[in-house]
Amino acid sequence: MKAEHRHELKTNELAEWLGNLPQWTKENLKTIIYVTVLIVVVAGLYFYKKYEKDVVAVENKTSFTNALIQLPGAKMQTMRSQSQGIDTSYIFIQIADNLESFAQKEKNNNMVALALIKQAEALRMELHYRLEAGSRQEIKTQIEKTKAIYTKALDRTADNSSLAAAAKFGLGLCEEELGNFDSAKEIYDGIAKNDKFQSTIAAAQAKQRIETLDDYKQKVRFKKALRPMPDMLQFGIKPDMSKVPMPVDLETKIPELTETPAHQIEQ
Repeated sequence: MKAEHRHELKTNELAEWLGNLPQWTKENLKTIIYVTVLIVVVAGLYFYKKYEKDVVAVENKTSFTNALIQLPGAKMQTMRSQSQGIDTSYIFIQIADNLESFAQKEKNNNMVALALIKQAEALRMELHYRLEAGSRQEIKTQIEKTKAIYTKALDRTADNSSLAAAAKFGLGLCEEELGNFDSAKEIYDGIAKNDKFQSTIAAAQAKQRIETLDDYKQKVRFKKALRPMPDMLQFGIKPDMSKVPMPVDLETKIPELTETPAHQIEQ
């Protein structure tokens, strides 16, 4: 009997609560709306964070990988276009923008540093692979921007000696391109003599740069190629160019294209 009585009491309480529900809802309508909105917002944030982590993060890293892959290919594409008189050096700016976008979204310091180093490299390449050289002021402005990017990368590489050395080496190249060879040599010496950089590629590059730095101080002048006489071409006769003396200027050692200070190349 006691069990039946308890069940009857609970049933009555439930019926009473259901009967009062409309009135209670009316009295607490604002509170109910606020709580419902809060629950929806919290649930939305949770699912957005999960989406960002699982989908957006993957897409972002894929975009970064594609930009890294495109960088070497852009060199060949630009050189092929130049042979046809077409300037496609703007490709490097597009790649630099993609790398900058990744660096702004990424939280991992090493990934950010690598993206910034490659962004700076792309901006330097754009100057070197132009069909026509820019003005001195234009070159200076872009190199100063590049230096700022290398410096930003250096700030994110406290725990990675390879990336830190690469960022410092990039700063040395920038100083070369601005004609500040003493500053460049000082940076290279700092890399080469730093024990924590000894096992890095940048350390080997810095040592080589110190040894050949004087070669890059001299200006390079390209002579126009000698052409066969028109009357000889008319009869299909090609002159023996081996018997034509080589101009003295062409015997000068020419530094690598990608490492020659942009402002020193004279057409």
